[in-house]
Amino acid sequence: MDLQALKNKYDIIGNDPALNEALETAVKFAPTGLSVLIQGESGVGKESFARIIHQFSTRRQNAFFAVNCGALPRELVNSELFGHVKGSFTGAVETRKGYFEEADGGTLFLDEIAELPLESQALLLRVLQSGEYRKVGSNKVDHTDVRIVAATNVHLYEAVKRGKFREDLYFRLSAAQIRIPPLRDRKSDIYLLFRKFTSDFSEVNGMCKISLKPDAIRLLEQYRWPGNIRQLQGFTQSLTAQVSVKVTPTHQRIELGAQDLMPFMPREEGDPIPALYEGPQPSSAFNADERQAIFKAIFDLKQEVDALKARLDRRSLPAPPVPVEEEEAEWQGQEEMPAQGPIVHVESRESQAPEESLSVRRKEEDLIRQALEKYHGNRKKAAEELGMSERTLYRKLPPEYRKK
Repeated sequence: MDLQALKNKYDIIGNDPALNEALETAVKFAPTGLSVLIQGESGVGKESFARIIHQFSTRRQNAFFAVNCGALPRELVNSELFGHVKGSFTGAVETRKGYFEEADGGTLFLDEIAELPLESQALLLRVLQSGEYRKVGSNKVDHTDVRIVAATNVHLYEAVKRGKFREDLYFRLSAAQIRIPPLRDRKSDIYLLFRKFTSDFSEVNGMCKISLKPDAIRLLEQYRWPGNIRQLQGFTQSLTAQVSVKVTPTHQRIELGAQDLMPFMPREEGDPIPALYEGPQPSSAFNADERQAIFKAIFDLKQEVDALKARLDRRSLPAPPVPVEEEEAEWQGQEEMPAQGPIVHVESRESQAPEESLSVRRKEEDLIRQALEKYHGNRKKAAEELGMSERTLYRKLPPEYRKK
């Protein structure tokens, strides 16, 4: 088996040993017919592994269905999985097939299986053991030949101990397990993924690709990425959209350092968020709701200031590119070549002239003046240019415009 060809086919990026081991295990389980349990945090790509198992199995010519158990309404779970007969409940105007009937002979991928109600878990166990099930509202026993690939982002045995998951179903599924490592444990793959995502996004939108200096790569790798690959992809696309510009013959790529990347990094972790003090309080202290509101206002204000700083920094990106002849290396499986191709070097804050070290208010007024001059005093168009409402623009007008 060519592991790299497998990754290319299913758009899996990375060379981490734990990732490679998970892929090899999936291929080994595929032809056996065993039910498989895939464990991994949200956003690590569990469905791709389920599709690999299906495609390398003897069922690959038949149907593959992916069902998010967490998205099924609890009162309709059994109907969605096993079907129902006409009149079995309000709204059942006709007999309907469920996923187990539709996927007969194929593979059924049950994502977030821990979200299934206990009653549905019992019915699922029966299908796994005997292939038998009943439609909702029917006394007739039907049969199906479906292979189950289940996935979860929770520790299933802990759910068993809490009474949230059936122990017999857990042991039935857990005989064949695949564990997909989280992105924080695949640090060497993070920049590969970043380069892939910015490359794809920039090509679709005709924008310059983003590359990172070594200190920016370290910053990217130090973040925990709780949303894993899905979060990194969204972050990379957003960064490219905000920082990049349209491609020109002499302007192909933009390079960022750590200080340039810092304002855009996710804020889920690392920020000191105030916590409520639950000890004794003096009689004059704010009550819990008042304190919570104050803390939220402070935190929201900090987020707004950070966003404003990032916007001002972006507007100071220098335009002149530095042309170089060669293209950058492919993102997949290679060490990135030293910065090649036309690059725009973004100045750090320390390199800016002293006269640019203005207060946030002064910088904001300068931007407003520029927008108003550009649109000859038209406040509506200036507000759209600056990404703020017309009312907000009016409140922030420089002194010389307030009488106009």
